Amino acid sequence: MSVSPVCPNCLLGHLQVFHEAPGVPANSCILLSSCAAALRYPSGDIRLGYCRRCGFIGNIAFDPRLTEYSERYEETQGFSLTFKRFHRQLADDLIARYTLEHKKILEIGCGKGEFLMLLCEGGRNTGIGFDPSYLPARNVADNSGNVSFVRDFYSEQYAGHSADFICCKMTLEHIAAPARFMATVRKAIAGDLNTQVFFMLPEARRILQDCAFEDIYYEHCCYFTPYSLRYLFSLAGFDVLETSDVYDGQYLCIFARPLAAQEPGPLPAHRDELLELSSLVAEFPRKFAARKKHWQHIVDQHQQRGDKLILWGSGSKAVSFLTTLQVGTAVEYVVDVNPNRHGYFMPGTGQKIIAPESLASYQPDVVLVVNAVYRDEIAQDLAAMGLRPQIHVL
Repeated sequence: MSVSPVCPNCLLGHLQVFHEAPGVPANSCILLSSCAAALRYPSGDIRLGYCRRCGFIGNIAFDPRLTEYSERYEETQGFSLTFKRFHRQLADDLIARYTLEHKKILEIGCGKGEFLMLLCEGGRNTGIGFDPSYLPARNVADNSGNVSFVRDFYSEQYAGHSADFICCKMTLEHIAAPARFMATVRKAIAGDLNTQVFFMLPEARRILQDCAFEDIYYEHCCYFTPYSLRYLFSLAGFDVLETSDVYDGQYLCIFARPLAAQEPGPLPAHRDELLELSSLVAEFPRKFAARKKHWQHIVDQHQQRGDKLILWGSGSKAVSFLTTLQVGTAVEYVVDVNPNRHGYFMPGTGQKIIAPESLASYQPDVVLVVNAVYRDEIAQDLAAMGLRPQIHVL
């Protein structure tokens, strides 16, 4: 009999598998230069397990050796006007909330550095960002020299970099040992109790409730709800000030500060949240089968009619959707506003990624929008090209 793995979030409970997706691409945002390379890109298995003790969800089949965070990793959403507005507003809100002026800011998982630059420019702050996929050529030079980047994963070896504000966006879900990682962050802060901490990551309760299978992919080995995230931070020695959701409920934010003693704080007491999560987990397999069947029916109908069907958005949601449905030739192209992705191919399924302007000549009959947040922006772009295709939104 196999033994359920110990939960990497609370270190006490065990993960019970409730959802499986074998043979999915090991990276969703990797740049692949040919269809052949995309089709033979390494794959891994997803076996999501749930911890009834703390509400954490994780992929027990995750193998970090399959993932790649390098110059080929192209994750930025900053070419969308919708996302740019959100990013700017988030930076402004944090600067105002924490009076981030002439402060030291440290960002873990800074990507291409856009958000760190916003925080530093908006408050005349000094910043340092850590990310192995950072590309110097992609960032506007900071003439003051107040922003620097380290092309590496954040770890204990960088504990000497103190900060007034620690930011970590869309990164924790990629870390297979969250309790150990947060212990590292708390140890680095040490006795500097004025340090403020902000993390943002995908909100897993929405994924369960809406059966958003397109938000389940290999790089995300961890999935957090407000309860499991509060549990993690409390266990690591942080005082959780607030959790909230943003971006149409897709992202979960946590605001925290270090406790005086580097010991666990009070753990979440709202057990009704766990009961609700357990119910959502139990219902997920049935919801998944029904939603997969629904979208397969839509794709099949358009294919039978000979419609030209394209996906708009070539990131992780599109990879998950395409590999889950195995749509084959029903979708010929995937569109993205990020010019750094144009001409590359979708991992696992091989569709070519093209620019929005290409649709003027392609004339699609149907556009499938993989993220509802961008629906209006995409509709406006299509209308500007004189296109009126049918639009489906995941």
